[in-house]
Amino acid sequence: MSRFPLSAILSVCAFALTASGAPAQLIQIKTVPVAQADQFDIFPSRSSAMGGVSIAVDDPWLDPFVNPAKGTRLKSGRVSGAPMMFSVSNDAGGGRTLPISVVEANRSWFGGFTVAIQEIDEARQIDPVQPFGIVNDVRIASPPRTNRSHGNRFVHALAGAPLGDGSWALGASFQWAELNAIDGVDLLYARSIDLTQFGHLVDARVGVLKEWKGGQSLEAMLLHNRIDMTHDVTYADVFWDPEQRVMVQRPRVEQNIDRTITWGAHAEYEQPLAAAGWRAGVRLTANIASHPKIPNYEIMNIPRDPGRSHAYDLGLGVSRAFQGTIVGFDAVFEPIRSHTWADAATPIETAQGDSLAAGARTIENWFRFSNAILRFGFSEEHAVADSETLVGFQFGVALRTVSYRLRQVDHVQGEERTQREYWNEWLPTWGFRIEVPRLTIAYRGSLTSGTGRPGVRDDVFTRDLAVAASNIIVAPSGPLTLDGVSVVSHQISISLPIR
Repeated sequence: MSRFPLSAILSVCAFALTASGAPAQLIQIKTVPVAQADQFDIFPSRSSAMGGVSIAVDDPWLDPFVNPAKGTRLKSGRVSGAPMMFSVSNDAGGGRTLPISVVEANRSWFGGFTVAIQEIDEARQIDPVQPFGIVNDVRIASPPRTNRSHGNRFVHALAGAPLGDGSWALGASFQWAELNAIDGVDLLYARSIDLTQFGHLVDARVGVLKEWKGGQSLEAMLLHNRIDMTHDVTYADVFWDPEQRVMVQRPRVEQNIDRTITWGAHAEYEQPLAAAGWRAGVRLTANIASHPKIPNYEIMNIPRDPGRSHAYDLGLGVSRAFQGTIVGFDAVFEPIRSHTWADAATPIETAQGDSLAAGARTIENWFRFSNAILRFGFSEEHAVADSETLVGFQFGVALRTVSYRLRQVDHVQGEERTQREYWNEWLPTWGFRIEVPRLTIAYRGSLTSGTGRPGVRDDVFTRDLAVAASNIIVAPSGPLTLDGVSVVSHQISISLPIR
């Protein structure tokens, strides 16, 4: 990643609070290479270890949770569990999730239900920043925040039915989550001594699927995603007590609101190719996100920042299946536009002597992204001789390149500047699967690299910053630093047929 100049402003991370199996429905936007744990990966998957390849490769376990209309492809009922754990290097966080899913299908309807309980560990905290110097030969020290774990709860339901002659299907899903921790948010308030998060997530989807006898398929989906979080942040203010003639501390609590609303549309077409075993697909996704309330994070020097984003996915995929082997490729181009601004809380005088009224925009930022994603996946299956056991293994890798141009206008100082940034993120995956007549066990592992936990450095100290999987606009007060970390996750999916 190229260096951020001293006047660097704004890191935006658009919301991606769904399972990793739905990367093309909620498009991620960020302007710093932040390491993000995939804590919302709560659904079982049969082929996610293939680097996330999904355009021309079916995942019969995961697809109904991504587009509920694909529940029509279920042949029978199934009970699945997909326990997952992740950890961030350098003691920068971690978590564990235990989900259970039940799906059922017959000729006239299909449906499913998922519940999950999750525990998120706070990152290891540095001591809060202390006053520079010694007072009365006593150095004042604030107590460091105690590392704690917080629980989240998820509920997801889907239902649908085949239509007409069965070539059409209509489905809908609804997900609700009670959130008490999002990975990395604790580091956004590096000098705090306590942080309490609480809020909820809502995700609603309506999908339709059309399948032809020749193997072609067309799917479309509309979605609405909303997050509403509150951060109660406690700081220790240091002041001089004239009676005791010492520096003492007094707790101060600030409340920050984080809200993001996303509307999305998705369409995908797939068909077999002339060559045997080959299949191709094309995908188009659009997201419109509004950020009506952004928290005033500790490192922000521009409060009251709302914003809007328009993000698009244009993807092509191809796969080949032969003799128990599947190879798949995805190529996705992501043009994204984001517009953020700061509102004046009170009238402000500009450097030119003019006056900006309360509510006027003091700073505006325009981001133009040209991102790209490449995915490759490989799956191999073999039947064990003289038995009904099937053994398979999978491998894949995904590369995400982020490139953007920022144009910023400061209406108070009467200045304008531009900035360009880019970086690469790598995600290798691996896994295996064992199938017997009444049981299937699958394992998936992944390693995310090329990202880190950014911070802001000034003349006295370095403050840690981590952007979690939510809409965040941050105004750093100095040049950004980056401590490279890696995120390792492990998931085991266990599936049993109901009958």
